[in-house]
Amino acid sequence: MTLPLPARDAPDILLVEDTASMRTIYESHLRRAGYRTVSAGTAAEGLEMFRVHPVSVVLLDLMLPDRDGLDLLVDLLQMRPGTSVVVVAAERSTDRTVSAIRRGALDYLVKPVTESRLMEAVEAARRAASLAHPPHSDAACAPLPDFIGQSAPMRAVYDRIRAAARSMAPVCISGESGTGKELAALAIHRLSARAGGPFITLDCGAIPPDRLESEVFGHRRGAFVGAVSDRLGAAELADGGTLFLDEVGELHPTLQPRLLRFLQSGLVHPLGAEAARRVNLRIISASTLPLAEAVRAGRLREDLFFRLQVVGLQMPPLRARIEDIQPLAETFLARFAAIEGRSFTRISAEAMAVLRGHPWPGNVRELSNLLRAVTVLHEGEDLTAAMLQAEMRPVTARRGEAAPDLSGLTLAEVERAAIETALARHEGAVQKAAADLGVAASTLYRKLEGWRAD
Repeated sequence: MTLPLPARDAPDILLVEDTASMRTIYESHLRRAGYRTVSAGTAAEGLEMFRVHPVSVVLLDLMLPDRDGLDLLVDLLQMRPGTSVVVVAAERSTDRTVSAIRRGALDYLVKPVTESRLMEAVEAARRAASLAHPPHSDAACAPLPDFIGQSAPMRAVYDRIRAAARSMAPVCISGESGTGKELAALAIHRLSARAGGPFITLDCGAIPPDRLESEVFGHRRGAFVGAVSDRLGAAELADGGTLFLDEVGELHPTLQPRLLRFLQSGLVHPLGAEAARRVNLRIISASTLPLAEAVRAGRLREDLFFRLQVVGLQMPPLRARIEDIQPLAETFLARFAAIEGRSFTRISAEAMAVLRGHPWPGNVRELSNLLRAVTVLHEGEDLTAAMLQAEMRPVTARRGEAAPDLSGLTLAEVERAAIETALARHEGAVQKAAADLGVAASTLYRKLEGWRAD
């Protein structure tokens, strides 16, 4: 059945649904919104319709009489990878949801689907499909806004960010401290169909246990002692946009089951509220250490891991993208010279050799901090090797220190000694110590809190 096209720029939508009454309902909703549809009752008919009509959005039921909808989903996306597919199922199943999203589905709807939820999903799918086919294809070769560098590892990152932005699938970004995980999450959000919505960051490792549920899900006045007014949690604040869970591997165990239920249902139930509220958001998470390691160590539930890491993105360390050091350093120098009112315009060849030879345990953040320190503490037009070495001296001296005697110590004692040494080196500055150790600051705060409790 083909409906007239009331709006000239409305996209075509293919409905693949074996129940005639459901097709009629969907078509009625879509027609009122100005969309044109073509419909099929079987997988074979749907595949043929897809070949004939250049649709950009597919509404696909997973229970078809002649074939599993997940298999049809794979075929559709192999034929036209930029198509936005919204799957519909009779019940919510974690395994089926994860399988559908991993195979490329943009969204997952559970029957009965309300008109508002259907329109919300279709509009997001239409925007995502338009992003999949930008008007200037050469733009895909350029760095993303706020990113610097054209090394092979970074070009791979740009490609993966653009691909992830076209989907609703949860993304988990891993990488050492200072590699730009939050920057990547923000880029995915800004390139997605949710760019007009909020981007809310939640540092999972820094939330005190007694405030966990309130921070994530909110509370109502009087829910507990001190709750003097209603408060929206991060999940409600991110409605219509993206919730970024930073250092999700550090999430306290007591909140993990509640977060898993939220990811499965989309329902937010604030503390003290009588009823839950449905929200529509995209989850992006980040972790300094791979989440699989957190699962193996017993710090993260395995079922939560599978919900979070549908799409993985690995941020490369700076030492793996040496060719990007020069454009990064030149950009930072120009920026900080302008901020600090200095006259630096060039980096000498000797200074650049120093930068390229440094191991950069703190990655791009360490490079940025170093360049800022040099512009604050030195003057001139040329940034020299001597200026850099003066500010890098504590780092280079540390590499020459003799290794401590660790014999007889347990692994926990070795870890504590390393943390205490790093803190002493930086006069108690947790952020700097964490950067040296290649972990999140929230990890050190959690360790320190545990030691104080002992």
